Parts: sequence; C-alpha cells; structure tokens
Amino acid sequence: MKQRRAEALLPVSLGLADGILNALTLASASLVGAGAPLSVGLALRISVAAVVTAAFSVFVGTYSEARGRLRHASQQLSLPTNRNLAATRLGHYAVRRAAEQSALASGASLLGALAPLLIAVALPGPTWIAAVVAVGALGVLGVGLAGAVVGNRALWALALVLGGCAVTAIGALIKIT
Repeated sequence: MKQRRAEALLPVSLGLADGILNALTLASASLVGAGAPLSVGLALRISVAAVVTAAFSVFVGTYSEARGRLRHASQQLSLPTNRNLAATRLGHYAVRRAAEQSALASGASLLGALAPLLIAVALPGPTWIAAVVAVGALGVLGVGLAGAVVGNRALWALALVLGGCAVTAIGALIKIT
C-alpha cells in the first residue's frame, strides 16, 4: 500500500499543481477583472487544456525514464543491443505504468483546474476570490507535499503560494482570456 502511495505522489502532485497553474495562467485576466467574464464553458475548456498537458507530459516523462533505465540495464548486462530488455515484458510494463501515471496526473489536473474556476463561476461577487482559492490550494498542496517528503511545511507552502502569485500576475499581464 505504501509503495502505491509513493508512486502516486509525483503524478498527483504534478497534476494538481499543473491544473491550478493552468487555471491561474489562462483565466487570471478574467479572475482579476481585466478579461472576459468567466463562464462554465471557459472553465471546462481550460480544464481540458490542463488535462491534455498533464497527460502528455507525465506519459512522456515516465515512459522515457523507464526506457532509459531499461537501456542502462541492458548495457550493464552486456546484452547484444540496448533494446533487448525493452522488447520484453518490462518494456510493456513501462508503457502500462506510464499510462497509469498519466491517468493519475490527468485526473488531478482536471480537479486542480476545474475546482477554482467553478468556484469563481458559482460564487456571487468578485471573481478574484477564485484566484485566492487557487493560490490557497497551492499552499495546501505545499503543506501536504512537505509532510510527504518530511520538509518544512511553512517553507513549502510559502514557495507554492509565491509561485501561484507570480503565475497569476504573468497570466494577468498576457491576458489570454
């Protein structure tokens, strides 16, 4: 059970951060009031973009890392070619594991992007509240990650909050929405 949780840490944390940062980047002009009003349709489109980027990035990263390890192991075993291990069940496992990691990251990214944007749509009042919620969610993610890796909770939370503020400012400057 602990092994599964440890394997899920990277794709879930990356997916959540990716989703929140996509939402902040792509919708920040709407969230701070300088862009088009935020709608459910826009929230869904931004969330789909977050899912696609998380799925692709995590699949490519996980699969290439696994293939690199198989290549290195082939060299260490002095096999005739570097592709010998990749052609075995280990190669198929690498694809399956990359797909599983990609699916975890995608789900987390969808949640990370969609939740703050739907909050902005649903809550009456200023839309900047959703930006505060999203940046706060990054802080909570930082606390959780610090606990998982035995780090300084305040430092991790502060680092992710500052990153979220910077991304929001950049998104507001480039005004994508």
